[in-house]
Order: sequence, then structure tokens, then C-alpha cells
Amino acid sequence: MKEERLSRIIWRRFRRNKLAVGGGILVLFLFIIAFLAPLLSPYDPGEINVKNILLSPSRAHLLGTDELGRDILSRMIWASRISLKVGFVAMGIAILIGIILGALAGYYGGRIDNLIMRFVDIMLCFPTFFLILAVIAILEPSITNIMVVIGITSWPGIARLLRAEFLSLKEREFVAAARALGASDRKIIFRHILPNALAPVVVAATLGVAGAILTESALSFLGIGVQPPTPSWGNILTSGKAYIDLAWWLSLFPGLAILITVLGYTLLGEGLKDALNPRLER
Repeated sequence: MKEERLSRIIWRRFRRNKLAVGGGILVLFLFIIAFLAPLLSPYDPGEINVKNILLSPSRAHLLGTDELGRDILSRMIWASRISLKVGFVAMGIAILIGIILGALAGYYGGRIDNLIMRFVDIMLCFPTFFLILAVIAILEPSITNIMVVIGITSWPGIARLLRAEFLSLKEREFVAAARALGASDRKIIFRHILPNALAPVVVAATLGVAGAILTESALSFLGIGVQPPTPSWGNILTSGKAYIDLAWWLSLFPGLAILITVLGYTLLGEGLKDALNPRLER
């Protein structure tokens, strides 16, 4: 009887976790909404109509309108694209930096490891959100700046995870065999060790996307994130702050969108962590 493939084992573990499956469905649903935004949006998200100012939810406007008469449902659908873009680009930057520095520290050790890890310690000493606030306050608020700043402040955790994996894997027999065959350090790092060390990075990246989306929403809520008229869940929430007594829907629906999205990525990440854990029974 052939040994069961690892991918099937991981899928079976993941499928058993109903919360993780639910999180995956939420994430998939968000992807579909973002991808089909031009088709699903009933109105132009930037269209101003003074006759429809602060209309409550109705058949014409399912989630109501804002202080400029813009349809909230349309703006929230288009804002989902912003959230996905910020989350994935920011995490892409963080993963790239974390993989390079974590691999170098774990593989070479010694002075290189000490230098990189001391830099990581310095980065971890600063509260991440306040560091992001300080940088964004200096730079011009824009989607690009937000993605870059979130990315370059989110890599230390990934670097530490990958370093720990490299410290363990570089002592394995397959690495010794690759060295004996004359493989270069670059080939050993990227072809032999890195593919076997990516499991915790995948989990951290999934959870990191949720954190990046939440950070972007917080920055937009404070007015230094995505700038109007570009729709963002955070700046929709901000506009509702002034009308909380008159237009409850301006605060409720974007808040629920942020909550559901972050919950979906968190459940998915926790499910992947359990499914990729080699210590669990098959």
C-alpha cells in the first residue's frame, strides 16, 4: 500500500476543522466580490447625488447612502479591492524581506545571525502601529505608501520563524548530502531548505493579511490612510462618525465588513497552522 500523499493529509486535516473551512469560504467570498466589483456594484461608487443624502437602507439602496448621496453598497464592494490589494502587497513585501533575512541568519549563523537578529530586536522594540503612524505622518498618505510601510514593518516575525526553521533543517541529512555533491549555498538555501521551511511562513502570511487589512482600516479611519474619494472601509467608517445619531448604517456595515474579513483570515490561518503541523496525527 502506497504511503498517502502529504497534500491529501493536509487537506483532510484542514477539512475536519469546520471553523477553518468557514474562514476559507469567507475569504473566497471576499475574493469573488472584489473580482466581480464592476458587475456587482449597482451604482458608480463616486457618483454624488444631493437628492439621496443620508437615505436609510431601502430597495433602491440596500445599505443606504452617505452624506454626499453615494451608494454605500457600491462603495463597500469597491473598497474590498483596496483591502485585498493592501493586504496582499503589504504581506508580499514583508515575506520577501523576512525570507531573505531569516534564511541568511539561520543558514550562516555567527556574526550574520547576530547582526540580523539584533536588527529584528530593535524593530520589535517599537510598537508597530505607532511606527506606521509616524512614517505615514511624514510621507504623503496614499495606497502605495500604506502598503510599503505596512510591509516593511511586518517582516520581523516572519524572519524569526524562518530562522528557527533553517537552524533545524540545515543539520538534516539531505542538506549534508547536497553539500557533499558540491551544491552552492544559494542552491541549498532556495532549492533544498526553503521549500521545507515555508509552512509556518504561509500561516504567518495568512494571519498577516488580516493584520494589514485591519491596520489600513485604522489608518483610513484616522484620516491618514486611503484618501477620499477612493472608497475604503476605514474612510466610510470615518464619514459615519459625524452622523452616528442620524445614519447608523454608515458605521455598522463597514464595521461588519472589517470584522468578517479579519475573522475569515484569522480562522483560515489557524486552520492552516493545525493542518500543516507535522506533530498532529494523520
